[in-house]
Amino acid sequence: MTTAFVLSGGANLGAVQVGMLRALDETGVRPDVLVGSSVGAINAAWLAGADPADGVEGLADAWRSIRRSDVFPFSLRTGLSGFLGHRASLFDIGRLKRIIRRNIAFDRLEDAPIPLHVVVSDVIHGRDVRLASGDAVEVIAASSAIPGVYRPIEIDGRLYMDGGVINNTPVSHAVDLGADTVYVLPTGYACSLHEAPKSALGMTLHAVSLMVNRRLSLEIEHISGAVDLRVIPTPCPLDIGPTEFDRADELMDRAYETASIWLRSTGTRPINTIRAHVDRHSAAR
Repeated sequence: MTTAFVLSGGANLGAVQVGMLRALDETGVRPDVLVGSSVGAINAAWLAGADPADGVEGLADAWRSIRRSDVFPFSLRTGLSGFLGHRASLFDIGRLKRIIRRNIAFDRLEDAPIPLHVVVSDVIHGRDVRLASGDAVEVIAASSAIPGVYRPIEIDGRLYMDGGVINNTPVSHAVDLGADTVYVLPTGYACSLHEAPKSALGMTLHAVSLMVNRRLSLEIEHISGAVDLRVIPTPCPLDIGPTEFDRADELMDRAYETASIWLRSTGTRPINTIRAHVDRHSAAR
């Protein structure tokens, strides 16, 4: 029997997955294979090389240390160049690469102690691509390269961008890899903001999160029945904007509590909760 963890994208809400991973670890549920997209690829890469004895505390510490300026470093020159069309991004991806490099334990994907598959989006051909070899930092950065925010990354002659554009929660890839049991770790989305995001970046990220989470519901329903599919519910409601990186502890704690309750209530029974959860999330106030 093969157990896969599928980790979705979600920018700063990726901290939610740390709480889920902590609850799964305490329950004794561990992956044989990892599939990640966007920020889920970053979390999956950390988990793929982590010492099991350390749990997920190292990943939690990494999330606590991240600030907005680390991920979206403002530069008037870079931003103006992007706005005028002289470059394909508003921010330099170099700092994100440094975060990735600091927090993974291997240089190449094929060297990951737990098999790791990273999903990227092919800019030219408009399809999702699963990569399991190559420079780990470059591939994971490509999977996290939000269009317009970061430049696409060229790997082996092809341009790749954020995996979440085509397949934010790549359950289909876990099925293709032969997984019998699939745990899906979504990030959710801000469903209870007091007001709309004020910045262009914030509004863009919020809109993308709404779009990809709706698609998740449809994709899960399509795949349900092919494998033992277990979608971990996200904390609800969420009032954390897409560029707030200073509330990681809150996200981790709430996700841990939600996942722990869910795991205790479901035990080992196959279960698919995503439709009910997405509907409840959308109705949150």
